[in-house]
Amino acid sequence: MLKLQQDQVWKIDAGYLRIVRLERLSVAYKSLKNLTSRDGTHHEVSKKESTRLIKSGSLLTSEEARALGKPL
Repeated sequence: MLKLQQDQVWKIDAGYLRIVRLERLSVAYKSLKNLTSRDGTHHEVSKKESTRLIKSGSLLTSEEARALGKPL
């Protein structure tokens, strides 16, 4: 089981999700089409909803995210 943390980047079918803020019952994330641009939309959902979003996705390591254009 993976533990959610701030600044994690997840690759999903629709693009990428970056966890912006993590609270006890909610998660704020930014959805991005690609990591090279900063264009994206902010969303806030429950932890349960965020788990459903990333269920089929894969967590990128910081090196993978850097290689795709996200400075860490």
